[in-house]
This record gives sequence, C-alpha cells and structure tokens, in this order.
Amino acid sequence: MRNYDKYSKQYYMPPVRCMDWAQKDCITSAPEWCSVDLRDGNQSLIEPMSLETKVEFFKLLVEIGFKEIEVGFPASSETEYEFLRTLIEGNLIPDDVTIQVLTQAREHIIKKTFEAVRGAKNVIVHVYNSTSVAQREQVFKKDKEAIKQIAVDGAKLLKELTAAEGADYRFEYSPESFTGTEPEYALEVVNAVLDVWQPTPSRKAVINLPATVENAIPHVYAQQVEYMHKYMKYRSSVVISLHPHNDRGCGVAAAEMGLLAGADRIEGTLFGNGERTGNVDIVTLAMNMFSQGVDPKLNFENMPYICSLYKSFTGMAISPRQPYAGELVFAAFSGSHQDAIAKGMDWRAKQNKKIWDVPYLPIDPKDVGRQYDADVIRINSQSGKGGVGYILQTNYGINLPAGMKEAMGYAAKDVSDKTHKELHPDEVYKVFEDRFVNSRKFFDVTAYHYKQTGGIHATVTVLKGGRMTDIQGDGNGRLDAVSNALKQHLGIEYTLTSYEEHALTQKSTSLAIAYVGIESNGKTYWGAGIDEDIITSSCKALVSAINNMLA
Repeated sequence: MRNYDKYSKQYYMPPVRCMDWAQKDCITSAPEWCSVDLRDGNQSLIEPMSLETKVEFFKLLVEIGFKEIEVGFPASSETEYEFLRTLIEGNLIPDDVTIQVLTQAREHIIKKTFEAVRGAKNVIVHVYNSTSVAQREQVFKKDKEAIKQIAVDGAKLLKELTAAEGADYRFEYSPESFTGTEPEYALEVVNAVLDVWQPTPSRKAVINLPATVENAIPHVYAQQVEYMHKYMKYRSSVVISLHPHNDRGCGVAAAEMGLLAGADRIEGTLFGNGERTGNVDIVTLAMNMFSQGVDPKLNFENMPYICSLYKSFTGMAISPRQPYAGELVFAAFSGSHQDAIAKGMDWRAKQNKKIWDVPYLPIDPKDVGRQYDADVIRINSQSGKGGVGYILQTNYGINLPAGMKEAMGYAAKDVSDKTHKELHPDEVYKVFEDRFVNSRKFFDVTAYHYKQTGGIHATVTVLKGGRMTDIQGDGNGRLDAVSNALKQHLGIEYTLTSYEEHALTQKSTSLAIAYVGIESNGKTYWGAGIDEDIITSSCKALVSAINNMLA
C-alpha cells in the first residue's frame, strides 16, 4: 500500500518499564462506571438528541445501574444548559447518582458550568486541557510550563468556586490526548493539579487518562496507565479513570488492560457510540466480566429492550454482530455448530450443570433476554440435522430418530437453498409435515380394519388415482399386516428397519407420533404419522415412508 512511510508512532512509552499488569490473568471486580452517552455520545450524532429524548435516555442509564453519568457540557449550548437544569429542578436525579459536567479549563466556561449545576446534590466537575505534543506545538503553540499552568489555574478556580458555593463537589481532571503526551510530563501536570486540590480518601479526586485518539497497541496504554498508577501523588485519594476511544478497533482491549494496570473507573458509552470510531463499549466490557463470573454491577438482563430504546433515542444502528447485543451473535447456522449446541444443552440438562460451558455459546442467551429457539438455532442452507432436530424438539415436542434427523436436515436445507432464505420454526415444521407426515403423492390409505386370526389380518382401503380399493394382508402384528398388504398391492419390496413412537403432548387427549424407516436398494426412506391412536399413527408413518420411496 502506498504512503505507509508518511506515518510513524504518535505515542510515548514511560521512562521505566511498567509490565506488572501483564502478570494478571483476569479482572476480579467491576470498576466504577461513568456513562458519557449524553455528552460524548450525543455530540457525535448527526442529529443530537432533543431535551426530551435526553431525559428519557438519562432514565434508561439510571435503570441499567449507572451511578455516575456525564450529562453534558452545559456551557456549550442552551440545550445542554436547559437539560441539566431540567434534571435538577425536576428532581430526576436519584440520591445515589452523581452527575458529571465537562468544562474546558477556561474561566468564563467554568463559571457558566457552576451556574448550571447549582442545586444538584452529587456533582463531579470535570475540567480538561490538552497536553499532547501535537496539540502543544500545533494548536496552542505553548511550551510545557504554559500548558501546565492552564491546568493548575483551572484546578484553582474549581476549588475556589466550590468553596464560594458552600458545596461539596468532587473534581476530575483530564490531560486530554493523554496517549500522545510524554508520560513523565502527563504525571507532572496531574501532580500539579492534585497539589491544588489536596484530595483525601473521603473526598477523592478523579484523574481521567483519555485515549482521545487511540494510537498504539493496547499494551502501550496499559504501561502508560501503570506508570501513572505507580508514581502519582495522593494515590489512595485518587480514582484513576480511563476514557478509551476506538480508532484502532482495540478500545475494549485497551480498557481491560488498563484496569489490570491499576485503573479504577471507566468512562464509555452503550454500544461504543462516540466521535469517529466511537468510545469504548461499556456493554461489551461489562458483559466480558459477566462471562467470567464477575458481577459487572450493571443490568443488561433485557438486552432487546435496551437496544430498542437506544436505537430510538440516537438513531444509530446496532450491528447484527455487535458482541452480546447484536441480533445474530448467538445464532448458529452451521450444521456442526448446531449439533454441538444441541448436544451441549442436552448434556447440561442431564448433568444438572451450574457452570455454563455450552459449545459455541460464551454466555447463556437467556441471561440477556434472548430465546434459544428464536435466537440461537437458526435454519438456512448451511444448517444440519442437529439444529433442525433441536427446533422440532424444543418447539413441537418432535424427537426424531437419529437417522431421520439427517433426512429432515437435508429436506430443510433444500427448501432454504431454493428459496434463498432462513427458515423460521413454523417453516421448519411445515417442511417436516410436507415431506414426512403428509407425503401422499402416489397413494393414501383412508381406512384400516383388523381381525385376529392366529396372527393379524388387515383390510386396508387404498386411494390411488382417484379410485378406492380394499386390499388384504396378513402379518404378526397390525403394522406388519398393513405393510404386507401394501407390498403386494403396489408390487414393491422393502425392509422395515426402524420404528419409534412417543406421545406428542402430555394432555389426556394426547396425540401419538410414530416414525418409520424402510430400506430399499440400500437406501432408507422415512415417514411420520400423527394420530390419537398409536397403531394408526404407525400405519400413517409407513404410508408416508412408502410414498417417499416411490418418489
């Protein structure tokens, strides 16, 4: 590819090696979560949300369980300001929820922000300025001392205005474009801000380390975070927060490694909405923890409901392959996958397993409000016997014999292939009915009569070519007698190789279903019959099997 040589790394490694995080194999507890959907997520929309929509979105975030929500940049527009005042004056902020507001480290913007939060109970005022090499040189054209002074002056003003308000606001500082800043300089700026605030364990400061533009492999971010974690002043009185973006598609990995490196908190959005390629996806992060047996402290038990509201509020789509939430993320179309899932579910039920370890399903779909029949086993031309058998068994109580599952699998694949579409459970059942229950292309039997004669003598009424004919046959049982009568009348030969039956329902007027397999010239043909009488259902199954053989 041309022009690759115009690019070089835009990140800076810590002056000392920071690799303790790499010795850890898992995240053991949930971080503090802060949703930035209403600020960072909203400003990235083609059409930002209305005040009314933002209020409804805020309620959804509270319902999910967020305890910290960045509600906007109130000095940036009248809508942002009015939204915050609506939340406060309408008593819409629960006592256990902290709102966070963003402000640049500029005096008039900070003062407007303080006007906006007046009257709120729990507030984090989040101040930031950019510290990266690129921003210092190209945008601000200031040296390191001048950039640090901007941060310090902003920190002082936050402290002064909070004291003047008689409030107990908490403070957050972000060295914006942290990943493009020399770590030792970022540490210098952060420590200067903390010296102003003098945080305590009872009133912690938040230091946010944003990957404003993701510009490195995730392990670089982890080392930068670990360096700050190890050498930051007042560490026991500081919450280290991460705000990863997803420019390299590694936002989730960077966040997870950053948590291993000592971070305490994550700022992100539902489904990764945000500027450019978006913020880190909190849904994926939380569900990753859940899948490892860690309570994420957020509730995604009704994922379809959350997805529906999110799409309505933002106008954004959710990819069908979005982890944990996409329409197809639990779907198995592959025949071998379907077979493994079906067997795994059966094994799990028989073993009464508590721990989830079903093949191809990282979590139980029901834990996020999804259904096995509609969301997991999906039937198309790539599907196989296991998936088709599972659909029929779970939806209709039809437990096909092993050999018949294969025949039914091919039948369903054939229909899907010719129609170029997925088959829903009712369509799978129709294929079963058409191919194996109601297969009557060549003949039908309308009546059966039996006599005990040492063996069984059967009189069978055959409908063929519009004509009714009574035929006779003898056998050692009713099905055998009917079979012999049909062989003689039709002039055919086969061997009855398989017969199974079971009740189709548990009601007192339950139906019986029978499955018959017959072999002719080395090939097996199947039929099924359904009736209140098990003998009649068996004979119906035989008739369908013979029709399939003649076809």
